[in-house]
Amino acid sequence: MSDTPIFSQPERLSRQSDYELQQLQLSFEFFPPKNDKMEERFWVAMDKLAPMNPRFVSVTYGAGGTTRDRTTKIVSRIEKDTGVNAAAHLTCVGASKEEVGDVVRGYQEAGISRIVALRGDPPEGVGMPFQPHPQGYKNAAELVAGIREIGDFDISVACYPEKHPQSPDWHGDIENLKRKIDAGASRAITQMFFDNSDYLRFVDRARNAGVHAPIVAGIQPIHNFTQVANFAKRCGTSIPDWLADRFDGLEDDPETHALVASAVAAEQVTELVDRGVTEFHFYTMNRSSLVFALARLLGRRPA
Repeated sequence: MSDTPIFSQPERLSRQSDYELQQLQLSFEFFPPKNDKMEERFWVAMDKLAPMNPRFVSVTYGAGGTTRDRTTKIVSRIEKDTGVNAAAHLTCVGASKEEVGDVVRGYQEAGISRIVALRGDPPEGVGMPFQPHPQGYKNAAELVAGIREIGDFDISVACYPEKHPQSPDWHGDIENLKRKIDAGASRAITQMFFDNSDYLRFVDRARNAGVHAPIVAGIQPIHNFTQVANFAKRCGTSIPDWLADRFDGLEDDPETHALVASAVAAEQVTELVDRGVTEFHFYTMNRSSLVFALARLLGRRPA
């Protein structure tokens, strides 16, 4: 996304009917709540977003599988209580193939048919070297193939518009994505990005390399700029200077911060739609208001 909007606000509003005519696919990502208060907020957000007819909602899986049981429980409840398709995250960090297989079969028994398959980050944190379990999967492509051997799951994988921090070069990064798709993944969901040109260039690279599966734009609404910027630094996502400037000095002004965050997110998704992007995955941080507004902006109405 450039600092100067492509369209003025009136022009964008006039394009609302165009958005509604397109077959946009939306999905939402949540993380398992850690206590009763967080769980209450989780279900408030879930109840708000479920009527927006997402393709699925996903629930993350802690480093080393630390939230495995909570992830399974929540995903099962989402499908049962809301009727929304739900996907459980799965990583292969610190687990043998047999242990990962037990988790997959547990998902299967719980009626969970969608998985977001990730190599995962080591328990030491994002950016630390990955050490495969001696009897485990070496990478996400092997994990996808292992899931496919167990059942006919809908599998999403990750990709990185600015290249994975541990990839030696672009060729290796794109080839790794291709191996995951060839192993049986249905789509790739991008890490968050704030410069739309990074995403568009990445899609071009992938298509030129023979990757034809959907590459879903992962969008991070900025509920707290400082937190997002710190996480972006750890995972290799750039924060453009113009973006930092917009939030400069707003640490103690939550109302203005929220308004700026809304404008930034709206500019990003409308520009992507104008460039032909039709699939979005929103990282909700278990909050609903901004994501709900973005879904409305894209023409989605509660069912």
